[in-house]
Amino acid sequence: MLPSSKALELEFSEIDSNFLQFCASHGILSVEDFLVHDLNVLVAFAEQHGTSKKLKQGITRILSIIDNHHQPWLNGMKLLEDALQNKHVLSTGCEGVDHILQGGLREGQLTELVGPSSCGKTQICLQAASNVADKYMGAVIFLDTCNSFSPRRIACFLTKRMSSSSNEEKQRILERVMSNIFSYSVFDIFSLLDVLQQLESKLRSQEFTGDNQVQLLIIDSISSLITPILGGNGANGRSLMTSAGLLLKKLAHELNLSVLVTNHMVGGDGGALKPALGESWKSVPHVRILLSRDHGGNFCDASLLKHPSVVK
Repeated sequence: MLPSSKALELEFSEIDSNFLQFCASHGILSVEDFLVHDLNVLVAFAEQHGTSKKLKQGITRILSIIDNHHQPWLNGMKLLEDALQNKHVLSTGCEGVDHILQGGLREGQLTELVGPSSCGKTQICLQAASNVADKYMGAVIFLDTCNSFSPRRIACFLTKRMSSSSNEEKQRILERVMSNIFSYSVFDIFSLLDVLQQLESKLRSQEFTGDNQVQLLIIDSISSLITPILGGNGANGRSLMTSAGLLLKKLAHELNLSVLVTNHMVGGDGGALKPALGESWKSVPHVRILLSRDHGGNFCDASLLKHPSVVK
């Protein structure tokens, strides 16, 4: 997690009250604000000040801090060791999806469901949440960006699996599972980054309020938060998108979570549909699954676009 401006002021002489006041005058109140600002414009403003040398040193220092928070380089042996670790595979509860995922969602990886509206993305997210909370008794964080979270639908999944159980048993399991699923509404990229950083801090310090270990993080949908900031030349928006992607992969890898996100489709060349968010985002997920559904059909078709252990 990136440190706060106050913490930086205490640690680095270049980042003094004068530098922070200069940043604040340009709407920069945090390191995250710095990421989306036009640095050429900021440097030009700094050069107009009597303390331009010190201000530019502060800008350089911030860039160095951001760079140091990127994922470190790993040699081939370390990557092999990480791949051979006993990472848990979490069943989604959807037999077809588990089959193409070679068992389910792998902890330490980011999996993306891509598809048009009403193709079953949210259905799989809700079913995965109920299955992980029930079968593995793990905690699930569901970040809801478009009012898609439905406790009633989760209850329906559970009821179908407990058809032979008594009413008392059904109620007990329902209460246990629902208490393991935590839903938060997030409606812009800045709120997402804030929630993710808070989540990282709480999980590292073991301050999370749930009784069980968090095993699954779901964002439905990631594209509804990122698409609005990719307008114009898109430079600042792409920086935020990259930051979100790096943070999600960092959480997955370092905290041993399985991360599941959804993405919609947009028109491409010749009118053909393609995943939203462009080529920059394409490299972020470890796994990509394309979902589709025939018009009027009740069955969802899933195909693998990308998987670390499958050559495409």
